[in-house]
Amino acid sequence: MPHICGTMTNERREKLLNVLRKRQENITVVLENVFDPHNISAVMRTCDAVGIQEMYTINTKIAPHKQWGFKSSSSANKWVTIHQFTDAAACFTELRKRFSRILTTHLATDSINLYDIDFTGSIALVFGNETRGVSEEIRGLADGNFNIPQQGIIRSLNISVACAVTIYEAYRQKNVAGHYNKQSLPEEKMHELLNEWGFKEEDMP
Repeated sequence: MPHICGTMTNERREKLLNVLRKRQENITVVLENVFDPHNISAVMRTCDAVGIQEMYTINTKIAPHKQWGFKSSSSANKWVTIHQFTDAAACFTELRKRFSRILTTHLATDSINLYDIDFTGSIALVFGNETRGVSEEIRGLADGNFNIPQQGIIRSLNISVACAVTIYEAYRQKNVAGHYNKQSLPEEKMHELLNEWGFKEEDMP
């Protein structure tokens, strides 16, 4: 019996490592004052699906979230790291340390088309409140805006849908560029996440 448990532990470790080897360190999603925890959870689930390990939330209108919509997330909250901020400038200071370009989803005359964005570089994508969208303050801090092309009368998408459309275009580009064929996360970060995910190296047989 101990031998079987050991085998399962090895299999589990390899499964988690395979996921971590495909995590993309140079892309993130930022949510500004998104109220509905189910929307946040749906975004988390999509981030996990395309290999985005870290997300950021900016809550300047409401208190930081204490829990997410678990049915929507399918436990994605366990696998995706969320950094919560109550100050937009502080959040952008951290983003600037890690990402070369920050774009907000906003329909404006200077907005670029989603499909004209080069997602093979380092980028942070900001999505705004369900009703008001991205605030003027955040737009002022970012490098520019982008929009998702639409042909209907209603010119907006649910935030979780907009995020899914956007980061799957990022996934497509990064996959074509071979980003998922090489490890992005540093070894130290991988082992740190393994530990957070409940797998401890000392438990190995």
